[in-house]
Amino acid sequence: MRGVRGGRWRRVASQVGRSVAVWAVSTVTMLVLAGILPDFRLQSPDGDSATRIAVTAAFGAGAFGLLSALAWPLLVRLLLLVPALVLGLLVFFLNGGLLLLALRLNPAEQGDAAPETAVVVAAVMSAVASATGAALAVRDDDAYRRRLYRLADRRRRGGAPPCPASPGTVFIQLDGVGHDVLLDAVGRCLMPTVARWLGDAPAHHGGRRRPTHRLTPWRTDWSSQTGASQLGILHGSNHDVPAFRWYEKDRREVMVCNRPTSAAELQRRAVEATGDGGLLGADGASRGNLFSGGADEQALVLSIAARRRSRENRSRAGYFAYFSDPANAVRTALSFVAEAGREIGQSTRARVRKVRPRVGRGGLYPFIRAFATVVERDVVVAAVMGDMLAGRTAVYADLVAYDEVAHHSGPASRDALKVLERLDRSLALIENVAEHAPRPYRIVVLSDHGQSPGETFRTRYGLTLGDLVRAGCGLPVPRKAERTHSGAEARAAVRTALHRPVEEGGEQYRPSTRRSEPIVLASGNLGLVSFPDVPHRMSKEEIDARHPALLTTLANHPGIGFLLVRSEEHGGVVLGPFGAEIPLDELDDNPGPLADFGPGAADAVRRTHSFPHTADIMVNSWYDPADGEVLAFEEQIGSHGGLGGAQAKAFLLSPLALSAPVEEGTQLAGAEHIHRVLRRWLRETDGPQVPLAARQDRSAA
Repeated sequence: MRGVRGGRWRRVASQVGRSVAVWAVSTVTMLVLAGILPDFRLQSPDGDSATRIAVTAAFGAGAFGLLSALAWPLLVRLLLLVPALVLGLLVFFLNGGLLLLALRLNPAEQGDAAPETAVVVAAVMSAVASATGAALAVRDDDAYRRRLYRLADRRRRGGAPPCPASPGTVFIQLDGVGHDVLLDAVGRCLMPTVARWLGDAPAHHGGRRRPTHRLTPWRTDWSSQTGASQLGILHGSNHDVPAFRWYEKDRREVMVCNRPTSAAELQRRAVEATGDGGLLGADGASRGNLFSGGADEQALVLSIAARRRSRENRSRAGYFAYFSDPANAVRTALSFVAEAGREIGQSTRARVRKVRPRVGRGGLYPFIRAFATVVERDVVVAAVMGDMLAGRTAVYADLVAYDEVAHHSGPASRDALKVLERLDRSLALIENVAEHAPRPYRIVVLSDHGQSPGETFRTRYGLTLGDLVRAGCGLPVPRKAERTHSGAEARAAVRTALHRPVEEGGEQYRPSTRRSEPIVLASGNLGLVSFPDVPHRMSKEEIDARHPALLTTLANHPGIGFLLVRSEEHGGVVLGPFGAEIPLDELDDNPGPLADFGPGAADAVRRTHSFPHTADIMVNSWYDPADGEVLAFEEQIGSHGGLGGAQAKAFLLSPLALSAPVEEGTQLAGAEHIHRVLRRWLRETDGPQVPLAARQDRSAA
């Protein structure tokens, strides 16, 4: 008993010692800043002794630290109503306000600072205090563990059952990182943690380490994007998700995977289809995902963000858990500003050097990138760390940083590879936390899709897919698009199909627009064309009768690889250039325009054809197998969402302690297949999917 009490008192003394040290360093920092900044003073206008100035600084530093500890959690909880993108910027001003209040509390009333100077002083003091505390605690495992608990605020509540001895599983999704991109980053020594897991990193004393993980590629569905992939991975069904965005005629609504209401509806449908809550159905945590996976603990989950008036809405709880520590808030806010500045500098350099391909990166994009690469990463990693220290059985988290940067800078760009370096450090931190967790953990890393490079359809041809569709229908298009070669060809095709003479002078054929115009939506290099006034999915024959030049115009365009349409004669057909028309049941023998898209393309197209909400016309862009390039129908130079290249080749990095994902010679295909593999692994580790009866039988044996 004396040993236990002695250890407790030693921990208390250590904590007090660190607090005093942090207070002393903060005092010195305040004195230095008062000597540097003209609008920040710690003495009266008539001057004071060095002792009184030091006492003022000490009191101010102590009051600032105390106010930060007491008031900050309340302020952050109130700010959960503020958009997350704005929260990072408000951190500076709130911290400055707390400093001004601390100076006002000084009985001598000697300290003062201009508001803008207070913001700077508070930021520097918080950063210095955080660094000092971390440095003092680095050799103390107990202190390090307690610091991580505070960082994530995820302790088990009183009365919780004891933590099981069986291993837990952490699934980390590196959004948009393709299999080949990961291998390339490992080969360039950009991801030393992953390299060590794969046995590719040299050991400290010669030779190479034994691998602890295996790397397995997997092929995505035709809709190679996070909505379809993550829904299939977490809930076991992504049936009827034809793209990132699509039009549903029966509901007269455009569905968008990253819209909260759409995500909630897709999750409801998946649960209804499978009859199961999801991969994380018991003692699970979902962090930063589009869908909950049935987890009890949810934070930053889009599918619950739509329930704004419900007390069960915890979509922003992770922000409170992280930003309730003012040191974390300041550190992340400073990194946020630095990242936004880095993006502005990188985009400016790309414009000056006339880098091609290139898309616009102005407006709010620098702040959106900073949020994805800094705020979302820090908050999600902190939440995962808290879940591990709380002993949760299964955790699934999505880190979106690489995907966001690769869209605008390119999948293999220097900007994107730098993001991979920082993500590898996050994996190392999670691995470090596992050593302090109350149960062993197995870390699985996977991606939901890759990205394919290439310029945009608009850049290459001067018009959008929507412009081309409208021209093929004989509808008005913007004058700039009319003047392009593609626009002229489409107008000529319309007039030929309608047996009208070639245009002369300024005359242009304008058919009646009383019928509803087509809805054209883009999902990376996948386009969807729907006619909203027709309640069912139109057939090729119906489309030809209504717009006789449309399908020919699209199929023969050099920027389009193939079309999928319903056929009254064949059920479904793939259309390509030069009149190619291949029924779906003949694609294995005669792939036609699908030949360049590789194995599995025919199966993916046939599966999408079976969806109730597949568009009237599914359009996949051109693909160059020589260099892996596609043409995005959106403003992205790294895109995904359709077929063609690296976007369809994701990865699964799993511990060797788990069974092999598939038998040798068998390919992992589709997100639903990944779900079944992850479920099997949870059963192997006595995870939440093991029935209670099975557990009892095993313990009785």
